[in-house]
Amino acid sequence: MVDKRSNFVRLAEGRVNRALKDIRLIGNLSNRAAYSFTEEDVKKIFRALQRELDQAKSRFGEGDSGGSGDFKL
Repeated sequence: MVDKRSNFVRLAEGRVNRALKDIRLIGNLSNRAAYSFTEEDVKKIFRALQRELDQAKSRFGEGDSGGSGDFKL
C-alpha cells in the first residue's frame, strides 16, 4: 500500500507541476505584441482545457485543492 501511495504522490506532483507550467505558458500567448489571435481562438483554447479538466475530475470525483504555485500532496 505504501508503494502505491508513494508512486501516486511522485507521479501526481510531477504531472500536475508540468501541467501548471504548460498552462502558464499558454497564458504567455496573451501578449498581443508578439501574437495575433481572436476571441474565438481564446474560447476554443479554454473550452478544450476545461473539458479535459472536467473529465479528469470526474474520474476522481468532485474536489478542489485551490491555491497557486507548485503542487504538493
